[in-house]
This record gives sequence, C-alpha cells and structure tokens, in this order.
Amino acid sequence: MNMAETLNLGCMCRTLQPERLRAQLETDPSLAGMAGQLALSHPHLFSNAAVFIDASVHEMLERAVATLERVIALPGYRQHALAGAPAIAQHAFGPAGVFMGYDFHIAHEAPRLIEINTNAGGAFLNAALAQAHSECCAPMHPLFQNAAQTPPLTDTFMKMFLAEWQSQRGQTPLRCVLIVDDAPQTQYLAPEFALARQMFSRHGLTAAVGDAQALRWQDGALWHPALPSGMPVDLVYNRLTDFDISQPGHQALRAAYEAGAAVVTPHPHAHALHAHKANLIALSNDELLASWGVSPEDRQLLQKVVPRTEAVTPATADALWQRRRTLFFKPVAGYGAKAAYRGDKLTRRVWAEISAGGFVAQALVPPSERLVDVDGVATRLKLDVRAYTYRGQVQLLAARTYQGQTTNLRTEGGGFSPVVVVPAGLLATPELNHALRVGSSQK
Repeated sequence: MNMAETLNLGCMCRTLQPERLRAQLETDPSLAGMAGQLALSHPHLFSNAAVFIDASVHEMLERAVATLERVIALPGYRQHALAGAPAIAQHAFGPAGVFMGYDFHIAHEAPRLIEINTNAGGAFLNAALAQAHSECCAPMHPLFQNAAQTPPLTDTFMKMFLAEWQSQRGQTPLRCVLIVDDAPQTQYLAPEFALARQMFSRHGLTAAVGDAQALRWQDGALWHPALPSGMPVDLVYNRLTDFDISQPGHQALRAAYEAGAAVVTPHPHAHALHAHKANLIALSNDELLASWGVSPEDRQLLQKVVPRTEAVTPATADALWQRRRTLFFKPVAGYGAKAAYRGDKLTRRVWAEISAGGFVAQALVPPSERLVDVDGVATRLKLDVRAYTYRGQVQLLAARTYQGQTTNLRTEGGGFSPVVVVPAGLLATPELNHALRVGSSQK
C-alpha cells in the first residue's frame, strides 16, 4: 500500500474540529445556529475523519478532468451527445455550468470515473468542512498545515458565477441571483442554499432562495416574489433535478431560459454534454474517440480512467445478465444513485425493468475504503471522491464515506470528508508508524 492507503486503513483519528466547523458555517449573523441545527437534522452529513489520496492519484485525477473537458469540446463529440438530446439542450448561450462534479473511485492507485454530474451538491458545505479539520498527531502536522493554506473557496466560487454571467451578458452589471429548487426548504442539502445566498449578499448582490414553481414569465422577464418588487431575475443558480426543465411546474423557467432572458446555470445544454449517462459509452469507446480526433495520449489516459460502459437493450440483455456480477447498472437519466444497482445484487424482478432499456452497464469498480471509529468500533466504510470543477479546472476535492450499494449521507460514522493529498514520501517516518500503531491499539 502507498502512504495514503496506509493512512486510510490505519489512522482512526478524529480530525474534525467542531468549533472550527461552526465558525466556517456561521460566517454571518443570519447563519447563526446552522452548525447546531445540522447536528440534529443531518447527524451523518459530516464525517469526523479526513480521507487521504496519493499525490500521483491527485495528479492523474486533475489530468483526467482536463482531458474529459477537451474531448467534450470536440465537434464530433458534441454532435454525438446532442443528437438525441431534447430541443432545449441545443441552446448554448455561453455559460459552461457551475459546480460540474466528476465522481471517482480510487482503484489500484488510480482514479476511475464513475459518473459526471451537473448541479453537483455539497460544494459550499465541503468548502467549510475543508477548513475545519486539523492533524491528530505531530507527524501529520506538515500535511494538514499545507492543506490549510488554501485560499477561501467562496472567493473562487463567486468568480465562477461572475464568469457565467459575463459569458452571456458581457459587462452588464449583475444585480441579483435567485437560488431555485422545488420546495427548497425541504431539500436535504437546503442548508447550503443559505450559504450560497450569504456569499452573494456579501459581494453586494441581492440574493434569495425561491421555489421554482413560484417563478413567473411576464413581459419578457423572469420574476419571483422572493426578490424585491420590480426586480426581475438576472441569474438563476439552478438546483433542480429536472435537467431539461420539462416538468409542468417549471414552464416559466423554461420560457426564460429558451428566450435567453435570464442567465441559468447549470442548464440543459451542460447536462446533455456532460451528465447524461449514455455519454459514458462514448467516453469509454476508444475507436469512437479516435474518429473524433482525440490524441493518442488523451485516449490512453481515458482507457485507464473511464470504465467500459455499454447500453442495456433487449438484444444485449441475456449476455449482460450472464456478466452481471462484473457490472454496475444505472439509468441513463438518473442522478444521486437512484435506481442504480450492483449486478451481483440484482433480482429477476429488477432485471426485468433494467433489461427493457434506459440503463447503462458499467464495468464494476469497487470503491476503496476508510477505517473510522464508530462508537469505539473500528468500521470500514466505502468511499468515493468528487472533484468540483469549472471549465476543466478542479476547484475542490471532497470524499463521501458510506455503507451500502450506493453513496449516501445517512451512514453512521460516514458523510462528507475533506480530501488530504499525501505528497510522495512525506509521511513515511518511524514517528508516523508509531502513531498509527498506538492509535490502532487504543481503538
């Protein structure tokens, strides 16, 4: 094992500092009490333990994101991805889409892409969490000291939203932002809507959180009662999982987006290019990539990073059933691990639904693990790593630790974890080995 794996499976220290987390979350009087409320309502949202990855894995992950974005920008890929997309996804107004999420399992000392998400949730919460962990023993001090030197991520996030606005509106001043979802206060990650609103307000913008179904399309503008009277919506931070804005309650947002009357991010065009699961079939098809002019170097990297993915059809169903134990099945238009299944856990009833179509089969990549302390019991949890990105640049890495078939934020001892990159050889010391032995024996 490399040093990152040794730490993940040998260090059960609790690195989360609750008071630091409270300070990071409650940066404004309007946010007072958020940390305490989260502890009650979301007891498994934050893990007490950091997740470690090797420097070589980190470097390959960043290269993979940049490579994937280069491929997605190619005319051949875009034509292929948009061919079956709904008409609304053909609109390209300039914005790239905020908080693109690339989810990876770390296997055999390499990142393996599991899926790509527009509208990846948790960035604001993880930005706070990243500043709230500290080393648990002296040999780890240099590692956490380096991690703590990152600049405030909310400044980076704000620049991203301004770039989205300017890519469609140029130098026209941005006045207001509306954060929208269906019944936003009932959403599991609703607390970060408040963090986003506070960030916009701190930069001098009028900002509000609103129900998408309360939007109105009138006089060529988009309106919402959460904003001051007479102020139309300039920019929509779109948290809906209605990715093509087709549901009946979203007609106003759809009309404004199609007319270019409001800047909407993320949007249907980004989802069609990045997040539709059928795109993984193309991204794992070397022959197809070559036909689009992808360089040999980029194709070689994608072969390592993107697990082979196939369409599930009635014609391929029998063969896929025979290989099901080596596959993971997910709906092409799914999100949040809903209706996703490990092949070795499938029942005939569920298989009948999958084999009818609308699913992809991805080569199974077992997740790596993190050893954590759950009420004094050493417990192995699965983990994945999410890269929050913008225009091919990784802004933030965060991990999710969990038990079960798919990622969740409801596992005791699990939840969001900050990712700490272990430089090659930095921690391979007798002092660290002693600390790990002592920590493990005490647990």
